[in-house]
Amino acid sequence: MKCNTLIILAAGASSRMKQSLGNTEDFKGKALLPLGKEQKPVIYYVLQNAQKAAFTQVILVVGKDAEAFKDYLKNNPISGLKLSFAFQNIPNGREKPLGTADAVFQTMEQYPDLKNKVFAVCNTDNLYSVQALKLLRHETSPHAFISYDRDGLDFPAERIRSFALLVQNPEGILQDLVEKPSEAIAEAYKDAKGVLRVSMNLWKFNGKEAFPFLQDCPLHPTRLEKELPYAVLTMVQAGISFQGIPIKEHVPDLTSKEDIGKVVNYLKNMN
Repeated sequence: MKCNTLIILAAGASSRMKQSLGNTEDFKGKALLPLGKEQKPVIYYVLQNAQKAAFTQVILVVGKDAEAFKDYLKNNPISGLKLSFAFQNIPNGREKPLGTADAVFQTMEQYPDLKNKVFAVCNTDNLYSVQALKLLRHETSPHAFISYDRDGLDFPAERIRSFALLVQNPEGILQDLVEKPSEAIAEAYKDAKGVLRVSMNLWKFNGKEAFPFLQDCPLHPTRLEKELPYAVLTMVQAGISFQGIPIKEHVPDLTSKEDIGKVVNYLKNMN
C-alpha cells in the first residue's frame, strides 16, 4: 500500500530558536521564519518537496500559532496537496506540548481514518529531500524509516554526537536506539557496511498497529515527553518490524539562529 498522507509536526515550542533570537514577541515559530532572497519559510519548502514526492494529503500539527500557519498557507498554497490541520493540545499543568508521539496520537484521534491507513511523519524544521520522501512513500513495509549515514549529515561534531544511533540487523531492520553513546562505544554500533546510522525523524507507520503504542507511549525518563522514537522502540520490543531505508545526504536543520545562514545557502544551491 502506497503512503499518500504525510503528518508534519509543527506544534513544538521552538524554545532554542526563540531564545537564540532574543525571545522576540512577534516570533511565530521557526517553520514560518522568512528565509533567503525569496523570503519563503522552511514550511513552504517542506510542503513543496512533499508534493514533488507525490504525497497528496498533508496534515500539519500545530499549537497556539495555528492562525499564523493558516494565514500563510491560505495565501501561499501548494498545488496538488490537500492540506488539513490538527491541534496538539497541551495538558493541564504543562507549559509545552507533551511530545512528538503525543502529537501523532492526537492527530489520529482528530482524523480517525488514520487508524486504518499507512502514513508518514516528519518534522517541520528539517528540509528533507524529495528523494528521501519518495523512498519512504514507496517502501512496501508497513513500518519504515529513513536511515541516515551519520557522516553525510554535515553537522558540527557536537550536534552529531547528540543524535541517537540506530541499531539495525544486516537486513536493515531496527533492533534498538542508543542515546548519545561515546565515540568509543559508537564504533560497536556500525552496520554491516561499517556505517553509523541515525534518524532524522522521518517515519512511516501502519496506523492500526501503531495507534495503541502512541496512545500508551511512556514518558522519556529524562525529558518527560512522549517521544516518537521512544514509541517506535516500544513497538520494536513488542516484535513489530521497522524497515530502514539507507541514504547518505545532508538534511538542513533549523534549530537555532546559527542554522539560518546554512539553510539559506542550501536553498540557493537547491535552486
